[in-house]
Amino acid sequence: MSNITNEGLILACSAVGAGLAMIAGIGPGVGQGIAAGHGAAAVGRNPGARGQIMSTMLLGQAVAETTGLYGLVIALILLFANPLLGKL
Repeated sequence: MSNITNEGLILACSAVGAGLAMIAGIGPGVGQGIAAGHGAAAVGRNPGARGQIMSTMLLGQAVAETTGLYGLVIALILLFANPLLGKL
């Protein structure tokens, strides 16, 4: 264990943190699938309100997707920019 450098430890912890940040992509995928299913069911029940249902559903999906994008940005920062290495 004495062969581990500070830089190596930070890089390993950053890789683990990036992997954990990518777990944030699961939530938007599930949420968007549920929203699309309910939107399709609503259009099936009331085809006349298709435009309003679709626009509301797409707006909700865009908002839900931001969580996944934030997780991706954090993962990319930890892997490539790695601001923690400057603190050594």
